[in-house]
Amino acid sequence: MLRHLMRITTGSSGSPLLLINTTNYFSLHSHHTHSQMDHPIPKGTIIFSTVGRSNYGFDIFSLQLQPQQPTTSGPEHRLTDGISVNFNAQFLDDNQTIVFVSERTGSPRFYLTRPGLSSPKSLPFVPSSLFHDRPVVNNDRVYFISAHEDPGRLFKSWSALYSTRIDELDLTRLTPLGSVDYSPAISQSGKFIAVASYGSRSWGGEIHELNTDIVVFPESDPDNRVTVCERGGWPTWFGDSVIYFHRQAEDGWWSIFRVDIPENLKLSGPPNTATRVTPPGLHCFTPAAIHDGNRLAVATRRRGKNFRHVEIFDIESETFHPVTETLNPNLHHYNPFVSPGSKFIGYHRFRGTGSTQGESTIPNLNPVLSPIKPIKMLRINASFPSFSPNGDFVAFNPNFDTNSGVKVFKSNSSKQWTLLKGRTAFYNAWSPTEKHVIYTSVGPIFQSAKATVQIARIKFDPSDLNGDGGDVKCAVKILTKEETGNNAFPSCSPDGKSIVFRSGRSGFKNLYIVDAVNGEFVDGGLRRLTEGSWIDTMPSWSPKGDLIAFSSNRHNPDDVATFGIYVVKPDGSDLRRIHVAGSEGSDDVVSERINHVCFSEDGEWLLFTANLGGVTAEPVSWPNQFQPYGDLYVVRLDGSGLRRLTCNAYENGTPAWYTGGEELDLERLCLRSEDVDEDELRGEFEEPLWISCDI
Repeated sequence: MLRHLMRITTGSSGSPLLLINTTNYFSLHSHHTHSQMDHPIPKGTIIFSTVGRSNYGFDIFSLQLQPQQPTTSGPEHRLTDGISVNFNAQFLDDNQTIVFVSERTGSPRFYLTRPGLSSPKSLPFVPSSLFHDRPVVNNDRVYFISAHEDPGRLFKSWSALYSTRIDELDLTRLTPLGSVDYSPAISQSGKFIAVASYGSRSWGGEIHELNTDIVVFPESDPDNRVTVCERGGWPTWFGDSVIYFHRQAEDGWWSIFRVDIPENLKLSGPPNTATRVTPPGLHCFTPAAIHDGNRLAVATRRRGKNFRHVEIFDIESETFHPVTETLNPNLHHYNPFVSPGSKFIGYHRFRGTGSTQGESTIPNLNPVLSPIKPIKMLRINASFPSFSPNGDFVAFNPNFDTNSGVKVFKSNSSKQWTLLKGRTAFYNAWSPTEKHVIYTSVGPIFQSAKATVQIARIKFDPSDLNGDGGDVKCAVKILTKEETGNNAFPSCSPDGKSIVFRSGRSGFKNLYIVDAVNGEFVDGGLRRLTEGSWIDTMPSWSPKGDLIAFSSNRHNPDDVATFGIYVVKPDGSDLRRIHVAGSEGSDDVVSERINHVCFSEDGEWLLFTANLGGVTAEPVSWPNQFQPYGDLYVVRLDGSGLRRLTCNAYENGTPAWYTGGEELDLERLCLRSEDVDEDELRGEFEEPLWISCDI
């Protein structure tokens, strides 16, 4: 039997105890155990950014459905409380009781709420999981996706289907070990479960439409899995015999398809051929069956429209009926769901500005659950953060678009200052020896080797960071010559005398070291560190001063999308690649995409963002993520001890690891009060940019 059982009870102290009935679990996790025994566990405070996440402000909303009619009526009801990000809900009944996912505790967990309930009720969750998603309730059990078990192989998603009692964590894994499942749906009788599944195949590197199949199995016998249709995601049931799902049609339009389920799941031949249901000319995603008639609730994206909306599609008449566009024409609406008796339709969207209930501003720093206790993690509402030498301040770029500039806020977020105003800047490095000096890249990001980008030294009076915020006078000194092309990603030596950076001056992007005060404008102020017809980028100087880590595609210069970790001594010697655990000699290593490398305080660990865990959820169901697989990892310099720090459907990146020696107070860092200068929650995020309506 492939599935394994787990049960969590409560100890005498009230803390959860996890009892696992399988030897496979320990074999899968043994490399973590040995890693922790053989090497000291890394520690410190990590700050990082996430594409778009700060602005989400999602809440769950509902509308009443008209019986047997393709229309809705009545006011829109908000079912969640405006705290954090709330999404992917399901109705339990026709009284608008819902289970939903919320990130209010620092990672996605499950909650239950209903009209009149003062605050959501926390439901059982897996304590070791950094990701919970898609809860479905049937017969007092919650079926859901979790990503807490390492599959034991790189480039494979951790996502799998589990179930538990709704009142006590009594965990059963329904996905076979070694397989990957997403997007569960339960048939109307509760007899069958459908998932979008890779099966035992590995992730193929795709980031738009996942190459999953529609797999069905009896709830009572999850090992009896049948692939009923190849290529498909996000299944929804009509009764026990029909499944609708989405995929991209050959003409390029995302569409809803139908597949009929054979009685008792007995296929007489290959997987069934699917029938396209929705027409070309618009995108249709994430279907939800409406059981009182032949209707589907779908999210759509139409030509000439910039927003995703929920519509009702009448299958027999092949007509669409708008639901959300007339209510909120300029907001995205995601992942509709329908109550069991077809009385209500729900979805999640940005809760809007000026809300009188819940959060209306974005925390400058937001705590994120860390799987390694000595490591504290914070998400910043910005990009490219850098700690001051004593951790009192954080330098950052508000974004990496036009005129982003350089700003600083106090590490308790109470005050904010602008150092470089009205200029495009990205990637900051605070001098480890001078609290009044910050290095940055001035110019456009994501440009060619010859585009003009320069390394700048920003010097200011540190006493100016004691006021009420505002603009700070500073001296900006350019350290690179304008005609030398794209110079970016500075990192300072621990003695503060030199800067390593990436330059395109030779026609290829390689690494150079420059004088930290006078730049390349003095004799001997510049020397080349690496050379070749490839990309060496994003260097980081070890706090010990002995090594420089960087990302490079030198192992495959023709592929500009895949990067590995390399280290080199400051004199250019002993250059070597660091193969993270299990990647050396693997065919999958050619898919490795590792960026934003930086060192721990003792110089023995590397922090980076990578695609090593595949994709955690169907990307089309989320707002835009350029790379919906950018998770944070740490690894030792010899490639051992690999640990995953984040596990979600976001693109996490631009991390900084505080190396000042003193432990930072997380509660003080995340203090929120009337004195805190925070941005208003605006809901500024986009549809996936790879979804085009110009087909």
